[in-house]
Amino acid sequence: MKNIEDLIRSNKDFFDEAEPSPGHLERFNRKLEMRFSRHVTIQRSIVPYLLKAAVVTLLITLSSLWTWDHFIRPGRNRMTLGQVSPQYKEVENYYVHQVNLMENEIVNIDLKNNPAQKDILLKEMKSMDSVYVQLQKELRANPNDERIINAMIEHYQTKLDVMAYIVGQLKAIRNENKNNQSNEKSF
Repeated sequence: MKNIEDLIRSNKDFFDEAEPSPGHLERFNRKLEMRFSRHVTIQRSIVPYLLKAAVVTLLITLSSLWTWDHFIRPGRNRMTLGQVSPQYKEVENYYVHQVNLMENEIVNIDLKNNPAQKDILLKEMKSMDSVYVQLQKELRANPNDERIINAMIEHYQTKLDVMAYIVGQLKAIRNENKNNQSNEKSF
């Protein structure tokens, strides 16, 4: 850096004598104006569109969140047994675990002969859940009502009984089909 400064200082006379060519300042000003006006034009044309796009995106996001919160969000007006007391939470966890085990067992049973039957069965199981959802809504309205709490527990018990019966029937049908196939092979 010092070398450049020394070079400029030692050749000061040379730099002071040299003048730009005629018309240089006009050409320089014209180039600056063109560059500046293009930059301003680009800024003026792009900025409003970007601002509008940002506002529209913000409005869509906020309206989506509002719709989700007020209409779509599942379980907003429901209450579980676990929210009533810790004892009921343990009961609910037990039944949920048992129901999940039974559902897995039903899903894993192979119904090669009639897959439509399995779909109907799973739809019926989901319709049983709609009763429980209604009980959850009632519990939200009356959290200390023992009748609703007992009805929810009875619902779990009934659902488990029905599922156990279905699993037993499906296993019996599967075993019967296996026996029929083994008898046919032996003849």
